[in-house]
Amino acid sequence: MTMNKSELTPRPGIPPTAEEMVLANQANWDARTPVHVASEFYGLDGSRTAEDWFAPFEWTDLGELTGRDVLHLQCHLGTETAAFAERGARTVGLDFSAAAVAEARRLAEEAGRTMEFVQADVHRAPEALGARRFDVIYTGKGALCYLPDLTAWAGIVSSLLRPGGTFYLVEFHPLLDSLGPAGGPDQQELRLRNDYLGGRGPLRSDTPCTYTDGPPVQGATTSYEWRHGLGEVISAVVGAGLTVQLVRETELLPWKRFDSMVPGENGWWRLPPSEPIVPLLYALRAVKN
Repeated sequence: MTMNKSELTPRPGIPPTAEEMVLANQANWDARTPVHVASEFYGLDGSRTAEDWFAPFEWTDLGELTGRDVLHLQCHLGTETAAFAERGARTVGLDFSAAAVAEARRLAEEAGRTMEFVQADVHRAPEALGARRFDVIYTGKGALCYLPDLTAWAGIVSSLLRPGGTFYLVEFHPLLDSLGPAGGPDQQELRLRNDYLGGRGPLRSDTPCTYTDGPPVQGATTSYEWRHGLGEVISAVVGAGLTVQLVRETELLPWKRFDSMVPGENGWWRLPPSEPIVPLLYALRAVKN
């Protein structure tokens, strides 16, 4: 990105550009970082491990990682990134938030893990990483909604993979963001309340609340999210020259999104038996020919 944060002042009657919205998201995630570091949600005090963030099928799909070069795009605090290093991979995490990358480096050093963290917007990842190429690229669990153009993103992923390399995406299902409580806070029944598909532009949010526990976010509270249906994701990956090998859908989530959710396998959460079984998370594995 070529802009700086001083150029983000709203212009009455003029909608922000995609570049401006991405920079607003970057400032928002810088502001979220201290709240997340101190939260019980992330469990950085040792109450949660890196493995807690993974469904068992992810390790089956990824296979042996020892000695492989793994890149985790949009890694935030590196809580998941650490699991790749623990499994013997040469691991690099990349994120656009300077505050998050600083914390990720600190946490890795304190834990004695050998990992590298790079501060860069995912759209500038090839420039930040130079000629480096990877055997495995991993991303997801709240990453794609911050990307305005999946075609450009998928091309970047493909360019960073070695021939024969694996791209693995584990992301919240677009149906999940479409669901919401039917009425007030005491009504737990879920209904379709939001768009599943994109097409109406990004959703703007201006709130001091984040998805974790902890105090309100201070400073930059505005963020933008883009809707991406499953068809759009798969088409972007295929269009970038990658061959899709599998797509999974699961009713499990790594955190309690709705108050009505009950514990499931592996300490994760699912909707109660009174609700229909619907996909809340999906995984996609593709390889570079």
